[in-house]
Amino acid sequence: MTTEMDWRSQVGRSWAQNYALTDRAFAGLTHALLERARPLVDKAVLDVGCGAGELSLALARQHPAAQVLGVDISRDLIDAAQARAAQLGNVRFVEADAGNWREPGFVPDLIVSRHGVMFFADPVAAFANLRFLAAPAARLLFSCFRAPRENAWAAGLAELLGLPPSPNPTAPGPFAFADPDHVEPILAAAGWRDIAFEPVDFAYVAGVGDDPVSDALNLFRRIGPAAPYLRSLEGDGLRAAEERIAEWLERHRSDNLVAMAAAAWLVTARTD
Repeated sequence: MTTEMDWRSQVGRSWAQNYALTDRAFAGLTHALLERARPLVDKAVLDVGCGAGELSLALARQHPAAQVLGVDISRDLIDAAQARAAQLGNVRFVEADAGNWREPGFVPDLIVSRHGVMFFADPVAAFANLRFLAAPAARLLFSCFRAPRENAWAAGLAELLGLPPSPNPTAPGPFAFADPDHVEPILAAAGWRDIAFEPVDFAYVAGVGDDPVSDALNLFRRIGPAAPYLRSLEGDGLRAAEERIAEWLERHRSDNLVAMAAAAWLVTARTD
């Protein structure tokens, strides 16, 4: 489970400090979202859970006539996004909870998110608020992970380290929206229509360069299911765990690259 407080503190800080690594890891998914969004962008785009801003910035560059607004609950991530946006006049960022945020006069005709909508404590209320904000005939487009077993970077680490499965797989967290049978009723109850799920597979790029295994280990120390576990260890226990992870990463190495299978949904819906 990943809570609002996590994103406002340790998790948000870690993602802000390491946004170059996470942008690289999710590059294939970002490309798929941009291609899917291209014909949907009109005048105003809202990016929910925008993180350090990669998707917002890319949309602003691709669609200079559109106004792009990114919202995230983490002050650290908003600061990082704002620093990256210095040269773009059609994008801005706001620290807020998109589940209850409203700005008079901003009426998005497209609401997007790259893995930013799986953490709402009350997802029906949050998506109802987004529906309220949206323009008539607006579109919703977001990505979320499919099942952990389809994501080698997560399932492999969990098995390697003996991490227990979540007692509540739909609790706020990275895999909360893995099951369409759980997500579709949430969106429908919030007033969204024509809900569809498109599977997308991409390469989760964990490490590159002369020593991609060390590069990938650096990522997993900071981001993902291994990070809190490793932070709980010290001394010989920490060294042993990192050695096991390094050996596992070596099996996923191809020359100067460590990449693993990742599986997501692109979820679409409309207001009318």
